Amino acid sequence: MQATTIGLDLAKHVFQIHGVDAGGNVVIRRRLRRGELAKLFAWLPPCRIGMEACSTAHHWARELTALGHDVRLMPPTYVKPYVKRGKNDAADAEAICEAVTRPTMRFVPVKSAEQQSVLMLHRTRDLLIRQRTMLANSLRAHCAECGIVVAQGMARLAELLVIIADETDTRIPPLARTCLVVLARQLQDLQLNIGEIERELHSWHRGNATSRRLETIPGIGPITASALTVTVSDATLFRSGRHLAAWLGLVPKQNSSGGKERLGGISKQGDRYIRRLLISGAHAVLRYAKQSRPGTPGWAAGLLQRRPFKLVAVALANKTARIAWAVLARGETYRSTPEAVAG
Repeated sequence: MQATTIGLDLAKHVFQIHGVDAGGNVVIRRRLRRGELAKLFAWLPPCRIGMEACSTAHHWARELTALGHDVRLMPPTYVKPYVKRGKNDAADAEAICEAVTRPTMRFVPVKSAEQQSVLMLHRTRDLLIRQRTMLANSLRAHCAECGIVVAQGMARLAELLVIIADETDTRIPPLARTCLVVLARQLQDLQLNIGEIERELHSWHRGNATSRRLETIPGIGPITASALTVTVSDATLFRSGRHLAAWLGLVPKQNSSGGKERLGGISKQGDRYIRRLLISGAHAVLRYAKQSRPGTPGWAAGLLQRRPFKLVAVALANKTARIAWAVLARGETYRSTPEAVAG
């Protein structure tokens, strides 16, 4: 077989491949089990392999690259238009094979095992925080049924934990206390696990020069810096900071036609986790700016007088993303403007 381009549709157990030669003729169309995949590509001569950037894609990209193949990952949304009709593995593999040959196709850089490990820390931390919020809301609701209410915030939740642990407090019936003790124990365990993961992230951040440079940008801390470093592994793939901001969904969504420009809210495309971190960091910067402290962007303080707080936060997150691109692409640290220094 003289296959020059192969489309590989990934799955858990059954894989589908579709290969064509230099003239576009189909030379291979097969279904493979998981154990057969590496053996086949070890036997095939080096060729270009297209895959969707989905679950296990980076693992297989590293494995097939080690065998001498040119592996390219593509966003699934960019592959879908090439599916002719129907939805099955063979049609998907053929669409992938067609999409990878397009000169305007955009590709996803293959992540290393270390980068994926750092992202796993972020995803696990995010999941545990959501579970902690669920437990905290449950504790508040159950205690409110007993007439016990404390102020909002995780810091004030410690008051509830003291009341739950106090068996002499008669406001909580014994049966209810049994359930609340279980929830409180899970909440404390989650808090310990979150702290352990955050220590691992801070340790990795301190040992990575790129992540430390990103931390110099206002609104970016160790968590956001480490997430950006491993997610945007090659900033030169974006032509400018505006392209990075658009990739993160921090630009207006367009519905323009006939020469009429119609702009709506932000598109919310791309990595929602990074976008949320940037907007949260922008909130912190704006709260700092509202106190008229030095070192905050003056244009943002002026914009707060004319626009809603959340709108200004998104605008500042957009600017932060563009600054992050400059720091990543040029290998420099953040240099504050005279306006920001003057406050």
